[in-house]
Amino acid sequence: MEAPKRKSISPPVYQCRIFSVYEDDVRLPDGRVVRQTRIEHKPTVSIVPVDAHGDLIMLRQYRSAIDRYLLEIPAGTMDKGKESVEECAQRELAEETGFKAGRLLKLFEGYLVPGYCNEYMYFYLACELKEEPLPADDDEIIELVRISMVDALNMIKNGEIIDSKTALGILMARETMASS
Repeated sequence: MEAPKRKSISPPVYQCRIFSVYEDDVRLPDGRVVRQTRIEHKPTVSIVPVDAHGDLIMLRQYRSAIDRYLLEIPAGTMDKGKESVEECAQRELAEETGFKAGRLLKLFEGYLVPGYCNEYMYFYLACELKEEPLPADDDEIIELVRISMVDALNMIKNGEIIDSKTALGILMARETMASS
């Protein structure tokens, strides 16, 4: 499935490489007209890389919006032209971890925060990893961390993993790996 596109009513109040911010008067299904702000965001991918030992390859990454490091799965924006979702997942995996997947399994896709943003994310499980690094993005500070699935699940329960895409990706990956 591809994320549906919404027609813009007015010009953006702010625009950058990966998203645009709009403020429009919107007619609700009940007929009322209200002023709403929304973000149009390019589609994104997230990847749960699992090595040959069954450990997750995660990122300890600095996030300036919250001024702290988070433990996350690799993820990124489909911002390189006409690449497919799978090509984007492989590129982001290689840029952020130095690996490419011999096998990508789709776990889930959906909206992240539909209350104000149309960001649509595709989740993948990456297996049969092989080293094929790509240059990292200039604006990222990333440290690779290998964590067992059991430890990652405990870190979600204990509030050590607080990134929602990461928690969802790990839970979906565990479910998929348990049923295969």
